[in-house]
Amino acid sequence: MLDYLDQFVPIGSLSQQSMDELNKCLEVLEFKPGQTLFQKGDTDKWLYYLLAGQVSLVDEGRAPMTIEAGSEDGRYALARLKPRHYTGVANSPAKVLRVEESVLDRFVTMDQATGFEVTEFEGDDPEWMFTVLTLPAFQKLPPVNTNAMFGRFKRIEVKAGDVVIQQGGPGDNYYLIREGKAEVSRIGAGGKVEVLATLGKGDGFGEEALISGMPRNATVTMRSDGVLMSMAQQDFNELLKAPMVKWVTPAQVKQMAEEGAGLIDVRLEDEFKRGSLRGALNIPLAQLRAKAQGLEAKRKYIVFCQSGQRSAAAAFLLEQRGFDVYVLKDGLDGVKR
Repeated sequence: MLDYLDQFVPIGSLSQQSMDELNKCLEVLEFKPGQTLFQKGDTDKWLYYLLAGQVSLVDEGRAPMTIEAGSEDGRYALARLKPRHYTGVANSPAKVLRVEESVLDRFVTMDQATGFEVTEFEGDDPEWMFTVLTLPAFQKLPPVNTNAMFGRFKRIEVKAGDVVIQQGGPGDNYYLIREGKAEVSRIGAGGKVEVLATLGKGDGFGEEALISGMPRNATVTMRSDGVLMSMAQQDFNELLKAPMVKWVTPAQVKQMAEEGAGLIDVRLEDEFKRGSLRGALNIPLAQLRAKAQGLEAKRKYIVFCQSGQRSAAAAFLLEQRGFDVYVLKDGLDGVKR
């Protein structure tokens, strides 16, 4: 969208790939002389960069600070500290770039983490690392986990038709698709094979058995030649599971539900019919991949099952897709106690 972003700090430090992605998140606002951009004391989420014109930063009892577009001071976000120490007022017709501070910080973090990993693991693909770091779930990892993650993945070459995990088998590894496509299927009642999902680059699978401790609940078969990245269960538990699964108590569930959070029961339909939490939606764990796209992207969700095992796997799966998800600790068994 803009070809002069590199003048701004820290936007100018971004790679071209990050810059291209950031462009999709930017707004350009125009202000007339005398219009206010922001007020002293504001704790809003925005950063403002001056593209054209002149803006005064006003604090009662002090002489106003005047910022010109293109000046050294104009390279930095206007009155960035929160709560804001100044009121921003346009002195002339002004054009301003606005971006969420958390969004910009995420791109800067991804770039710097990727640069660290490329140095530490020479020969790996920076584009692949960037792809992983832009996945919603991995954006929530603590930096120390991100730094360790790439060193724990193992590269596996696969062919079309290869069965990566088999329904009923033990859970031992988590997988990310680096190249290629795969199909998730399950043998249901009467031996009928049901296709649950098609997976592509950046999609993960295998987490359900690792989190629940139960046998694999589906089969994953490669539908093309490709490359998988595999992580052993111990590394998965340490680096990925713990930071992504957020537990809540029954009392917290009640309060969050009153504030608008959605409830999802991931047990089987027959279990759900025997009783559940009031207002809960039933999406069995095995169907969650296919039905996740029907959920509201900006709503908080609380997932639960009988004991908490299946719902922990469901939370990880939804976190991978960018949802804000919480898990009822000990499940319905805990509510009964």
